[in-house]
Amino acid sequence: MADATARAAAAGYDRAALDARLDAAPDWLRERRIEAWSVWESTPMPTTRLEEWRYTDPRRLAWDKVAPALPAPSATPADARAALAGRAASGTVLQVGAGIAEIELADELRRKGVVLMDLAAAAAGEHAARVREHLAARAAPAGAGKFAALNAALWSAGVYLYVPRGVRIERPVRVLRWLSEPGFAYFPRTLVIADEGSHIALVEEFSSPDFDTPVFSCGAVEIYAAAAAHIQYVGMQRWGRGVRHLSTQRTIAGRDANLDTLSVNLGGDVARIDLGASLEGAGARSDMLGLYFGEREQHFDHVTRQDHVVPHATSDLLYKGALDDKAEAVFRGLIKVYPKAQRTDAYQTNRNLLLSKRARATSLPNLEIEADDVRCSHAATVGHLDDEELFYIMSRGVPRREAERLVVFGFFGEVLDRLPLPGVVEELRLAIERKIG
Repeated sequence: MADATARAAAAGYDRAALDARLDAAPDWLRERRIEAWSVWESTPMPTTRLEEWRYTDPRRLAWDKVAPALPAPSATPADARAALAGRAASGTVLQVGAGIAEIELADELRRKGVVLMDLAAAAAGEHAARVREHLAARAAPAGAGKFAALNAALWSAGVYLYVPRGVRIERPVRVLRWLSEPGFAYFPRTLVIADEGSHIALVEEFSSPDFDTPVFSCGAVEIYAAAAAHIQYVGMQRWGRGVRHLSTQRTIAGRDANLDTLSVNLGGDVARIDLGASLEGAGARSDMLGLYFGEREQHFDHVTRQDHVVPHATSDLLYKGALDDKAEAVFRGLIKVYPKAQRTDAYQTNRNLLLSKRARATSLPNLEIEADDVRCSHAATVGHLDDEELFYIMSRGVPRREAERLVVFGFFGEVLDRLPLPGVVEELRLAIERKIG
């Protein structure tokens, strides 16, 4: 621990990294950042002796080999602009480096009271009261973990999205987080608040070129759905080589709310997603979908949690992954049903397809049920490509690689078919196709 702390200080994890983010912050945010920094400093670094980190050594994240990037915008590369061009959107946000480069929102939505802006500006301006109530509070507070505390202290390039009561946004809001400079740590944060009866889809994409030196992205996402609100969140991780990705994502669903998430992992060297859904209103529903495709020596770790706090709520999780070469994947899921959460419906499924004898997948679904009138189940599978299925396709004149691609697309189809965002689904199909080659 002492060696890790020394390396972190040498890399820039000292009070100066925090102070650079305090100057323009309002008093309440300064206090919250300082408190989070205190939690970061006092919380022991997790090790593989802890069950939840057993299969992913935190040292693989290379967090202590890079310095926190200064929260300032960088020049916008042409590749970043091209990544957003031509995509249907109600609003767009472009992060470049550790700063927000551009934000656009349709005038019609602005007139309806929709807010899409830099989170730091929202915290210091007319939206401060609502931001203060939700930011790093109930969903993803500093106490959620060592790295959650680090993000709560050092976040920059934050995005704030608020949708007023009854407003329905037809086209998705898109956030592109683009990194082009290696050797740094970045701390993006997203706060989404959907008021009663509103409807919004948010697509957040993480992209970069390949790097020869490490990059660490330590993010946090907080999503609040009020009564009868409907939120769809897609997080698509397409970092280049050399990037280590860690994200703490939390969703809270109120009465009769629908809160759907899709987590896609395609890039980076190491990626760990810690996703929790809390169903806190009767009639709430959460669909949690996941896709990942690993190759070379990529390592993907998914930690999920479905918290049923009240009666009459539903959650359904389906994560599917395909692994080639020496890639590794870990899935650890928990359905937690609290004592008063009767009439809970909760399901959890993780399936892995191995394309190589050297690929490896570990699946650990769990149930913790403290109510007696529930329907809960979990399932997990790890299997290799079916040789007979491949032979059948190849006997029609299809090359082996193309046959494998068709099998993988068929395997992922169950997840993609459940995402009611046609344009986004096509983008995902193209991204997976490029990844498979």
